[in-house]
Amino acid sequence: MQRGRRKPDWLKSRPPSGSRFTEIKERLRERDLHTVCEEANCPNMGECWSGRDGPGTATFMLMGDRCSRGCNFCDVETGGMEPLDPDEPANVADAVAEIGLDYVVLTSVDRDDLADGGSAHFAETIREIKRRDPEILVETLIPDFQGDPEAIDRIVDAGPDVIAHNVETVERLQWPVRDRRANYEQSLAVLDRVDRESDVHTKTSLMLGVGEYDHEVYRTLGDLREVGVDVVTFGQYLQPSRSHLDVFEYVHPDVFETWRAVAETEFDFLYCASGPMVRSSYKAGELFVEALLREGRSPEDARRHARAAGGD
Repeated sequence: MQRGRRKPDWLKSRPPSGSRFTEIKERLRERDLHTVCEEANCPNMGECWSGRDGPGTATFMLMGDRCSRGCNFCDVETGGMEPLDPDEPANVADAVAEIGLDYVVLTSVDRDDLADGGSAHFAETIREIKRRDPEILVETLIPDFQGDPEAIDRIVDAGPDVIAHNVETVERLQWPVRDRRANYEQSLAVLDRVDRESDVHTKTSLMLGVGEYDHEVYRTLGDLREVGVDVVTFGQYLQPSRSHLDVFEYVHPDVFETWRAVAETEFDFLYCASGPMVRSSYKAGELFVEALLREGRSPEDARRHARAAGGD
């Protein structure tokens, strides 16, 4: 265990700053919106929000800032669930338009307290964004909805361009890393259903440094490709507080580069973002568009697929 040991130099990041960062934060507060960037203390928040290479990216967290589950790696508060805000889909869409994003990432807390897991609310947010500007590319990072196929289909039918669901870690470590209501097979089933029911690109993410073995990571990559996952990302687990899961090890950047090469060359993933500071939505728009161009496709192709899926 790494408790009490200093983080290596490659895990140091600059605090968020800049006028662009301040502008986005102010607009979010005005509309009482939440981002996973803030709630989960993402180390890339300043870089993404500042928009050094474009208009900037923020990952909106829907359905409140409290989760019905208690995963041992996550810094989002658990319990005390509030009713859904019926204005949130429109508010998110308005904020996206005002900020000027051309690639949006939507995620949410788990809402096991709701009959549909909040899937209708999530889908309505996608549609509101697309109504205002059909050219915006929307990536969704969805919960498992307790494996409910109807809830998953609602997301597909709303017409996002990318659907992500994170397996988080290898099968052996699902507990204690994740809440006991989450499990490896259920997450694979979610990704499999998206792949079978749509042409939408699928994506997932794994944390390294929680005690996994190399052969387990390799097997996980194979399992993901078997269910049609197109994109995988790797990042270093960082302990949010002393009450959270301990860091087992700080994985060297060279190891992350090795896994990137393995994912892209041996398993033929569309792309793999891999590095100590990488998170699921890190440079999501930039990397997705680059991958489409390598496929001989364009962002317009992705939008046409999304509109077809959403019935527009």
